Amino acid sequence: MTPEWNSTAWYAIQTRKRREQSTATLLSGKGYEIFLPVQSWEHRRDRQNEEVRPTLFPGYLFCCFDVQKRVPILVTPGVVGVVGQGRVPIPVPFSEIHAIQSLVSSGVPAEPWPYLECGQRVQIADHALQGIEGILVGHKGNHRIVVSVTLLRRSVAMEIHRSCVIPIQPLYDVLAGAVSEGARHEVSA
Repeated sequence: MTPEWNSTAWYAIQTRKRREQSTATLLSGKGYEIFLPVQSWEHRRDRQNEEVRPTLFPGYLFCCFDVQKRVPILVTPGVVGVVGQGRVPIPVPFSEIHAIQSLVSSGVPAEPWPYLECGQRVQIADHALQGIEGILVGHKGNHRIVVSVTLLRRSVAMEIHRSCVIPIQPLYDVLAGAVSEGARHEVSA
């Protein structure tokens, strides 16, 4: 008797340009669990307010499925492919999915943000989003926390008061790691 385990994981699905919502609807209709992070706000146009819902990761959505049974996803109109390395799909860590879900459901304004590889990692300590980890950056005189999906090399950012975050990794550790990485490559070369 073989042990059973849940072989599903979250994967990033690349979609055709501006087809995230229609593709999400089709995949959901096939029974897949879909997460399409969007941010809503009112936009005044021609003297009327209209709701704008841009995606936080343009060209991508997230889908939970068994990677061995991905053909129905790949043949769905609007799907370009499953994000991975070469032809091997790579799952998005659940902690990253959960962080983005928490950020979206909080209603705190967020926007797409360039992916950052270096910087100080922080954790929100005093806020509705307590426990969320990200990178603290300065932007137009304010502070933002950037939450990333590593596989996509994409991020979202939200404004936060600096007093609401605590450091996880001191900045000098990040810089020292970069220096030691460079030294290690020089020695082995």
